[in-house]
Amino acid sequence: MSQGTIQQRKDMHTISMLVANKPGVLVRCTQVFARRGFNIDALVVSPSVNPKFSRMTITASGNPETLDQIIKQTAKLIDVIHCGEHTRQDAIDREYMLLKVKGGSPSQRSVIRKLVKPHAHILDDSNGALIIGQTGTTEELDALEEKLKKFGIVEMVRSGKLVMAKGKEAT
Repeated sequence: MSQGTIQQRKDMHTISMLVANKPGVLVRCTQVFARRGFNIDALVVSPSVNPKFSRMTITASGNPETLDQIIKQTAKLIDVIHCGEHTRQDAIDREYMLLKVKGGSPSQRSVIRKLVKPHAHILDDSNGALIIGQTGTTEELDALEEKLKKFGIVEMVRSGKLVMAKGKEAT
């Protein structure tokens, strides 16, 4: 991983929100980020246990002081029940990645299979390409991507972080 990518990851923040499951809530929340010049790197919205609410997880990079203001402003929105930042000390986070790699020769395919076997799964091996799926931390997915670059990555899609607070406390 390049030095620039490592620095970018240090500036990465994970924000979790519990919001009312209503039209327009997503737009209002993301507008707070846009007004402050924060780029959203990943956004996951999913239902919560209670169908009246949704869970939003936003991954963004930028200045921590500005982020603190964004969290405070977002928490004041009428349909936001809770908004806060999470770190690995207080929460568990995971992402999912699908990666399509050129298949190449049978020997190349064998090398790729050995590289991914301990951590990922080959989901498809047809039409001259392999589709690989992996669940893990951002760093684990970055590492797999870096290993497979030399084989020729055709396309990649990542889910964005899912985060859950440790212990009895709600996320």
